[in-house]
Amino acid sequence: MSTETTLILFKPDCVQKGLIGTVLGRFESAGFRVQGLKMMHLSQDILKEHYAHVADRPFFPEIVSFMQSSPVVALALSGENAISRVRDLLGPTDSKKAPAGTIRGDFGTDMMVNMCHASDSPEAADAEVKRFFAPGEVF
Repeated sequence: MSTETTLILFKPDCVQKGLIGTVLGRFESAGFRVQGLKMMHLSQDILKEHYAHVADRPFFPEIVSFMQSSPVVALALSGENAISRVRDLLGPTDSKKAPAGTIRGDFGTDMMVNMCHASDSPEAADAEVKRFFAPGEVF
């Protein structure tokens, strides 16, 4: 087991439904440690970089519209095997397929309106934490 730091974005649906504290509480109850936390509006540029793998797809403008519909909360979270464990707590990306007891199963709606984004690999986590947090903002 290794200690990892991962990025989680509390998406607009999480923010708009007032579930930031509830979802954060689940992560803290699972033994994760908050290393960085901030609320922010996402620019077109950061969204284009973050979603570069789908930026040329026809549904990309819908992603941008959704992700800019309210502020989001960026969270740097650390713990043993944080990347895989966080993804297990969230459940599958498609909230319709996520079992009850997972964050997406309990609160999500579909593939996009699914409460949180979470890094999917150590490489992605490193790049994403640096994308959303300036030096000195992760402790």
